[in-house]
Amino acid sequence: MPLSELKQFLGCSTPQAWVDKAIQEQEILLIDHAHCEKKAASTAMQLMFRHPTRANLLTKMSRLAKEELIHFEQVCRIMRERGIVYDHLDACRYVGALRHLVRTHEPAKLMDTLIIGAFVEARSCERFELLIPHLDETLAKFYASLLKSEARHYQDYLSLAKDVALEADAAGLDDYTQRIAMVRDLEVELISAEDPMFRFHSGVPIKTSPQHTNKDVIHAQ
Repeated sequence: MPLSELKQFLGCSTPQAWVDKAIQEQEILLIDHAHCEKKAASTAMQLMFRHPTRANLLTKMSRLAKEELIHFEQVCRIMRERGIVYDHLDACRYVGALRHLVRTHEPAKLMDTLIIGAFVEARSCERFELLIPHLDETLAKFYASLLKSEARHYQDYLSLAKDVALEADAAGLDDYTQRIAMVRDLEVELISAEDPMFRFHSGVPIKTSPQHTNKDVIHAQ
């Protein structure tokens, strides 16, 4: 998928300041990337358990969960090769803030969750593509290999959300379109605003903040 199409969906590009910070903080980038892959697999599994009668969702989320776990293993292998310990990291504000938009009643809750999933995957894909020219050969090749699957994940989430919108007891395509616009507005705000914490989905780094502290990185027990 062309980066231009992703930008259109996302509403804004990742600020250059984040890219510059990511190049400098590749250890934190890789650790958080591993956490993101594990969380993505967990989210897919949760959706499968919560909606066992949705055959299309089960198929797509099963495939997504398997791919995300493979990616998790690949990131961990790269970290081991570089002597990077897979540590605990405090989560940034990004996903938590987006999830505040999720409604509490079904099927609206499911549709909102799927739309947010689409934005998370789309932003990941956009950032992989932006980082590739600045990385060493091994990491650049790995991130390039993720582009196709991440783009498909974004499309799968969006397709499933649209299916929910078209159900008889749902609010329809107007609601689907409005919710995408609402999530997009908040996502743009989160990506464009200053952020005291650097993570894979964080906003604009604050220049005066330390790179990381003991509270930021805690060795896993």
